[in-house]
Amino acid sequence: MSEKIDALTAAALGALQGLTEFLPVSSSGHVAIGAHYFDIGDSPLALVVLLHLGTLLATVILLRQDIWSLLLEARASLRDPSRLSSTPEGRTLVGIAIATVITAVLGLALGNAAVKFSQDLRLVGIGFLVSAACLLASGLARARDAEVSWVQAIAVGIAQGIAVLPGVSRSGATIATAMILGVEGNAAFRFSFLISLPAIVGAAAYEAGGAEGLGSLGPSAWVGGVTALVTGYVALVILRHIVLVGRMWTFAIYLIPLGLFLVTR
Repeated sequence: MSEKIDALTAAALGALQGLTEFLPVSSSGHVAIGAHYFDIGDSPLALVVLLHLGTLLATVILLRQDIWSLLLEARASLRDPSRLSSTPEGRTLVGIAIATVITAVLGLALGNAAVKFSQDLRLVGIGFLVSAACLLASGLARARDAEVSWVQAIAVGIAQGIAVLPGVSRSGATIATAMILGVEGNAAFRFSFLISLPAIVGAAAYEAGGAEGLGSLGPSAWVGGVTALVTGYVALVILRHIVLVGRMWTFAIYLIPLGLFLVTR
């Protein structure tokens, strides 16, 4: 099936993945809308994995310095575990682990609910409205913390777990939750996308279990992966700027009417 995908279709899917994966508008919610109104069926799993890998690479490229610092800190912490509580990067590593475990537990618990959401656009609409409410609330937040505490990491992990529901934006929910709890924008953005890395890897690994190998994809499909990488990187840069200037709430202007339309249809 994957060999039949032409380059233009693959590029369109890659652009959709790259933009909606990172901008706070919910990629899964838009996939549900596309499946309902435009008769867009499931993409081949191998292609889905490839698109996830494209957005994963975009995140790694943008946050490469942060990731490298964390890797160095992880190595140092093996020799001196006290660094996990005494250094900023060590505390961040623990925070990422906390958020990841919570996300995994909630993601598994809400798996059936996520399927129901994807099949009922009214529920997707509610998810969009929840995302909009989070974004609006972030606009009222007052920054006081330059680092995500472990307690804040728990809340952000819960937000990321709930975002498995279509319509609830992962980036919007996690960044907004951190900001509402007092984390300044740059730290909230950084933590949100650092904890997205295990989530994306986990999702890709799960999907790869039922997929043919990437070698089964024709050359055209790889256009989608590259497009997901490029558009994902651009989306990340745009979102970081929007978060830093405190304008993330503007995405609610799009989500509110979309959510209301789906709820009242």
